Amino acid sequence: MEIIGTGLDATEIARIAAAIDRYGDRFVRRVFTEGEIAYCREKRDCASSFAARFAAKEAAMKALGTGHSRGVFWRTIEVVRRGGPPQLRFHDGAAARLAAMGGTGSLLTLTHSQELAIAHVLIVR
Repeated sequence: MEIIGTGLDATEIARIAAAIDRYGDRFVRRVFTEGEIAYCREKRDCASSFAARFAAKEAAMKALGTGHSRGVFWRTIEVVRRGGPPQLRFHDGAAARLAAMGGTGSLLTLTHSQELAIAHVLIVR
């Protein structure tokens, strides 16, 4: 396995909570997939879960080398949980960028404190 991209992001949980309070569903549905929304809304502290996923998307965009451009947008990167650690799923432009890089997968680590959500992404082949 070879690492071909890496990204790290720290997101302030209060910033995401404020965006949800201010813009509500408009913000949530612009940034997160239906699966992410359902997962986070089940949590007692949903802002922390949303912030962790936001950080993961930012870290993935850095690892892909695109930022928020070239078809790589918020909803083209999805954090999924299937009974184990969180994983990334790439859609549309993000999947195309992953393939163009020669990537065959990714590794994701999420953590958060009371103030920050942090994500680290490795793109591998």
